[in-house]
Amino acid sequence: MKGDECMSVLGKIINKAAKFVDALGGGLSQTSTQADVDRTPFENMPALTRQLAAEGAVLLRNDNVLPFVNKEKISVFGRCQKDWFFVGYGSGGDVNPPYTVDLLQGIENCETLSYNEDLARVYANWIEKHPAEEGFWGHWPRFHPEMPLTRDLVNKAAQNSDAAVVVIGRSSGEDRENTADKGSWFLTDEEKTMLQYVTDAFEKTVVLLNIGSMIDLRWTTRGYDNKLAVLCVWQGGMESGNAIADILCGKVTPSGKLPDTAAKLEDYPSTKNFGKKEFNHYAEDIFVGYRWFSTFAPEKTVYPFGFGLSYTSFGLYDFVVKEKQNELEFACKVSNTGAQYAGKEVVQIYVQAPQGRLGKPARSLCGFAKTDLLNPGADCNVQINIPFYAFASFDDSGATGNQNAWVLEKGDYVFFAGNDVKSASEIYTLPLDETIVLEQCEEAAAPQYAFLRTVAVEEDGTLVPKNQPVPYARNDLKQRILDNIPQAISLTGDKGIKLADVKNGKASLSEFIAQLSLDELEAISRGDYIMNSPLGANGNAGALGGVLPSLREKGVAPLTCTDGPSGIRLNTVSTLLPIGTLLASTWNTPLCTAVFEVEGREMQAKGSDIFLGPGMNIHRNPLCGRNFEYYSEDPLLTGKIGAAVVKGLQTHGFAACPKHFACNNQETNRNYNDSRLSQRALREIYLKGFEICVKEAKPKTIMTSYNKINGVWGHYHYDLCNTILRKEWGFDGMVMTDWWMRSSKSPEFPDICDNAYRVRAGVDVLMPGGNRVGKRKPDGTLLKTYGKDNGIRLGELQKTAEHVIKLCMEKI
Repeated sequence: MKGDECMSVLGKIINKAAKFVDALGGGLSQTSTQADVDRTPFENMPALTRQLAAEGAVLLRNDNVLPFVNKEKISVFGRCQKDWFFVGYGSGGDVNPPYTVDLLQGIENCETLSYNEDLARVYANWIEKHPAEEGFWGHWPRFHPEMPLTRDLVNKAAQNSDAAVVVIGRSSGEDRENTADKGSWFLTDEEKTMLQYVTDAFEKTVVLLNIGSMIDLRWTTRGYDNKLAVLCVWQGGMESGNAIADILCGKVTPSGKLPDTAAKLEDYPSTKNFGKKEFNHYAEDIFVGYRWFSTFAPEKTVYPFGFGLSYTSFGLYDFVVKEKQNELEFACKVSNTGAQYAGKEVVQIYVQAPQGRLGKPARSLCGFAKTDLLNPGADCNVQINIPFYAFASFDDSGATGNQNAWVLEKGDYVFFAGNDVKSASEIYTLPLDETIVLEQCEEAAAPQYAFLRTVAVEEDGTLVPKNQPVPYARNDLKQRILDNIPQAISLTGDKGIKLADVKNGKASLSEFIAQLSLDELEAISRGDYIMNSPLGANGNAGALGGVLPSLREKGVAPLTCTDGPSGIRLNTVSTLLPIGTLLASTWNTPLCTAVFEVEGREMQAKGSDIFLGPGMNIHRNPLCGRNFEYYSEDPLLTGKIGAAVVKGLQTHGFAACPKHFACNNQETNRNYNDSRLSQRALREIYLKGFEICVKEAKPKTIMTSYNKINGVWGHYHYDLCNTILRKEWGFDGMVMTDWWMRSSKSPEFPDICDNAYRVRAGVDVLMPGGNRVGKRKPDGTLLKTYGKDNGIRLGELQKTAEHVIKLCMEKI
């Protein structure tokens, strides 16, 4: 065959395989339709998601171009005006929405805006002849090729319009990365030409960045003759077009702030240790994102973390700080000093900790709050409480004399306030005369291999990055596990106790668990084998809990899991929410809670018990393909937004499931890649968001990650799931795997493997419960060593059952 014929045949084979994979998942794709499905949106979700999408948009540049207030007629350039990226690809975005509103529809719905219909028809005709390729699992497009433009076409459009809008579109997707290429990180040649032609012809041009994660933004800061506005609108879900039109016409004033630093790709400290197949050394250590730039290279930021412009201006006044028991209370007045537009402002508080023996970032976010809508001339009072723990450091080396402890080293803690990390001004100093130990921990999840990490060292009054060997594991994990094996409950056989009896106080949970046979204990530690389980709503991700008839007879109901976090993935219509990065860009925790409170009611209505979200991993590098599901490069912002989402979901819904625990910071070889990092970086950066979420919102479930963390897969990680999550943070819920897991023997107990290894690690449930294909039966690895030396023990099986049954009992 000729090369193109081979590719055609290969493409057909791949597409058939992709359809088979989709069938296993049981969900509807973003583009699927069913004529007989009720497409009525749920409750007030249209208004809420519209507000959320608008509030997460970040205005990066505005040369007095926006807002459009004179009923402007707009020429819209870029094929994404119709081929809009509403959400990222993969399990996190594969939702069947009641409708979607693209950019042209949004402008059409706006009473004060209109668009150039002649130009829109040119694009529509070209798009019909050159339809967008949606790709398939893990091979989705990163962009859609643009329609070639001529100066004549652009000049003609300019004669018939008041302003131009140019759309730059980038997809995002699971199981693949973004790349350092044109059409992903960089603009394509066609996009550069489009921008040049349009800005040459129009006096006002707005560029909309319809993107899932950060791209190269250096081009936005220079040139274009002071007649440009740049608005990052991310991927805003089903109400995208309406939300953007609200901003363009001035109905809504932009109030979003960047959750990540914008910089040159090679200037991100993680870039040289990202994307490797076998492992990545997190050599930058705690200096992720703005922590690196503010400490070592402030001049290399394109836009700083926390940055975002408005149509109005604000002042922060009258700071008052009160020192309380292990807490600081910051209060200030925020005033809208503009004369024309109402708006919202985000007060951001950063700390500069003393360098001490550990070395610290020059700035770390330690608190924030967003105002309500302020009319011109109006003001409000803002209060932000910051516990000392929020700016403590973890000493993994013993440099302070307190190894494996959270400490505040002696010295001056200088606090800054403002509306981005770079422009924040000094407001307060907290002097500490001696080092304070806030919490003594134990070694957990320490590196097993030697490598160098970055530390900050002061030379001639300047902080410079230096390399230091990372402290590696020394403790005996095997003995710690043996010392903490749960006590067994003597088996009694079936005594007729139902789970409702436990719920009603007629029997104890221990008495109920004592009835369970080994087969029932095995079953309750896994799901119902497959996705789209017949025990749950059609199109579910899997079911767990009452997966055996005998368990259901005892009153243990099956619980239905559905993919998130951008909506409920089922064979029904569900709200399509904005992506995680946009949520973080709102910096508005009450709004996130309000939206997800309704999402919780929608879960209940659609038959979902466990919402597989929010995504809580850190944006370590902008090329990570799954960044769109996650929130930020900062752990505090990540934790606070995640906690807000969980609180909302669990108000009326059943259970949220923050994921992926932990260090899922790249998609390349994600099932085998090893994230190697210091305990300090793990705790201060990559676990901190989860910690905040667990302590503040009390999620009922947690999902482990596919990857390894310092040599151990997340679904076998005793230290993450027991030592830290349960023992230190007080988590008392259920831990599940991500879908399927890797086969492995326990290094500490070589006779146990796979499901026994998992249960001993404290991971309660294997999801969806079996292999992707094959017979629906246990693999035998859980009970193979039961009753043998160092084999799985009854107490471990019963502790797993306890966590699952407590969750199931809440459904009664």
